[in-house]
Amino acid sequence: METTVNQYLPSDYLPILIQFAAALGFVIFALVLTHLLGPKRQSAVKGAAWESGIESVGDARTPISYKYFMTAILFVLFDVEIIFLYPWAVNFREFGLEGFLQMIVFMTLLLAGFFYVLKKGILKWE
Repeated sequence: METTVNQYLPSDYLPILIQFAAALGFVIFALVLTHLLGPKRQSAVKGAAWESGIESVGDARTPISYKYFMTAILFVLFDVEIIFLYPWAVNFREFGLEGFLQMIVFMTLLLAGFFYVLKKGILKWE
């Protein structure tokens, strides 16, 4: 059977599988070895919960304002949309007028969403 440029055989993936198996084997070996050779000293201080070197106070189940989550989601949303500007800016001249008009529509929708967020007051902290 002759292979063409676009035809791959299962044996073509063998180097990738070997590398994956070697990496997985190293991880398992390192975890088992550190577990077997590491110190096993238990104490009340070592088992206590610490947060950045400060002793924990209160309950971990305290309610958190949804504003934190909304700000994070909006940051990711607008950050991902801005990523689309870089390839457009690099190929600006090749896209011509049609590419420019498409980016104007994209930016209009992006700004409409941003002004909607501002109008709703999601970014205002009280």
